[in-house]
Amino acid sequence: MQSTENLSNQSDLPRVPVNESRLVIDKDTFESSVAKNVLLVSLGLSFNYINGILLHTYRKHQIFYTNPRYILFAHLVLNDMLLLSLSIALFVLSNTSHPVICPVCLILLCVSVLTTHNTPLNLAVMALECYIAVCFPLHHPQLCTIQRTYGLIAGIWALTALIILPDLCILAVTKPPEFFLTTMRCERTNVFDHPVIMMKRDVQYTLYLSGVWFILIYTYCHIFFAARAAKSSAQDSRKARNTILLHGFQLLLCMLSYVDHFLLRVLMIWFLQYIRHIAFVMFVIVMILPRLISPILYGLRDKVFREHFTKYLVFTVVIKS
Repeated sequence: MQSTENLSNQSDLPRVPVNESRLVIDKDTFESSVAKNVLLVSLGLSFNYINGILLHTYRKHQIFYTNPRYILFAHLVLNDMLLLSLSIALFVLSNTSHPVICPVCLILLCVSVLTTHNTPLNLAVMALECYIAVCFPLHHPQLCTIQRTYGLIAGIWALTALIILPDLCILAVTKPPEFFLTTMRCERTNVFDHPVIMMKRDVQYTLYLSGVWFILIYTYCHIFFAARAAKSSAQDSRKARNTILLHGFQLLLCMLSYVDHFLLRVLMIWFLQYIRHIAFVMFVIVMILPRLISPILYGLRDKVFREHFTKYLVFTVVIKS
């Protein structure tokens, strides 16, 4: 999701026409830059370590990889790991002004865009699965099969590919061949800077997010009414309802990346000298925090998964000590 595509380059700040202001914005002490990079890498390694244990737990037990709900969850976790690793790597490269050759930068940015846009679609599909399980429990085994689940995952990747492929085509048509042999700061604004791309992106994001939010609200409302109507399944309905709420909160955090540059432009009016630090905090909120919710959803809240997950987590802690 992007400005979620800008998750990979949150360190890129809004351009302002005043040269003196640009000097203030770009000025960051060596100690501050190192501290930010170390903090981000440490958070990324910690979260990926936990997510790695989640995937190991999923892979080791048949009860998980034969259940559509856990298959979608495993895909979400794997997608989060890729997104987190790429975004932090791009942030560090941009923050250190380390140039990257254009083809490599394009690959990194494209994969980052794909994984970013996969997240809300995966959340929407998981919400639909909860809705079917609660509102149509008798039809759930027929509707939510393993084959259809993998088909939906393939569909998620296909839909997100439609977002970045037109950008690549426009880039190939509008840029000279020499551009693809240059080195640059690997930031989205440095590569996909054509006005048509910007316009297309705004339209796509509006349609994209409207559809995802419609699915989340629709499924939540139906699960809520199902819980009120069927007292016997109230506990399961309440759990599914809370899960969709957490999905909505996770999506809301991700959506902040759509307006991050607008917020930065406003904050620059009052806090110009602190704008780099503000941009860093926004990157952590938009990029890091949503990746923390996935382990909470299934690593801690799901009873079946929690039993196996904590066993592997404790085991690794004992081995290290």
